[in-house]
Amino acid sequence: MWAAEAKMKLRNPFSTLTTELFGALFLLHLLGCEVSPEQKEPPTNNPYLLILGVAQDAGYPQAGQQEEWQMIENGNANHGYATSLGLIDPISNERWLFEATPDFKFQLNQIDKVSSTSNYPYDGIFLTHAHIGHYTGLMHLGKEAMGTEGVNVFAMPGMRHYLTNNGPWSQLVALNNISLQSLEHNRKVQLNARLTVTPLQVPHRDEFSETVGFLIESQHRSMLFIPDIDKWNKWTESITEWITKVDVALLDASFYRNGEIPGRNMREIPHPFVEESMALFSGLSATDKAKVHFIHFNHTNPLLFQESEETKAVKAAGFNVAQQGEILEF
Repeated sequence: MWAAEAKMKLRNPFSTLTTELFGALFLLHLLGCEVSPEQKEPPTNNPYLLILGVAQDAGYPQAGQQEEWQMIENGNANHGYATSLGLIDPISNERWLFEATPDFKFQLNQIDKVSSTSNYPYDGIFLTHAHIGHYTGLMHLGKEAMGTEGVNVFAMPGMRHYLTNNGPWSQLVALNNISLQSLEHNRKVQLNARLTVTPLQVPHRDEFSETVGFLIESQHRSMLFIPDIDKWNKWTESITEWITKVDVALLDASFYRNGEIPGRNMREIPHPFVEESMALFSGLSATDKAKVHFIHFNHTNPLLFQESEETKAVKAAGFNVAQQGEILEF
């Protein structure tokens, strides 16, 4: 935990994500423009990704972290949602969600401000794995909430088995609130004439299911999304080679450095520390470094704060820090 006085000097980068969210403007720096979320017109005529959250599973602030809640109350930080992406195709009036987080209802409201679909709420939901920040938002589709019918949920075999055989998720399947769709490692899913999604299995703490990242491709661009992985050298693939092949890489940055959580053995929660990733990626060209957008920040990670020295160091090294509300155009 950072010292409280040090934390108070920093400001959280998130657009205000409480009820004031929709009076704020999205940050669309990759498009070089700003769009009011009040408007229903799409910010681009091409397919695009909307970053719906950048925090680790439990969001920011986390439960019981009184200093963080005090920062919110004092106006020195804003609420941040768990990592999730919205893939939107304004041409076909379709959209897909990547990760059903505990912040599902807020993120649905967020994406409703810039897009629509004839298959409300989504044409499909893609899940990476069975850790709490990545699938528990499915509860909002159940009879106690939206009571949806046949929402396509794309999942790997272990994830499908987990949802089918464990309550309350099994009730979603039994009542046809969700319709489970099969994913296979490295097998492409054709969403429409313009978009495909390919799951890539990665090593992670697979207590309840396997873990995947996703390669999202349009006719013109490709984006790699890996919010959770143990360590890059445990993967059979080369992350540096992947970065050179895609246009954007949204990569696990749960922790900035080792020892970030006092009193916890961080070997028990292995992730690539941002310091490790930057060292590994240091040999990339400036163009390839700029493709990297770090995401999935634990509440202890100083990259949550736009003015932190760590955020400045990441940007000075040529990398990017993903921002909530950011749009990445295909």
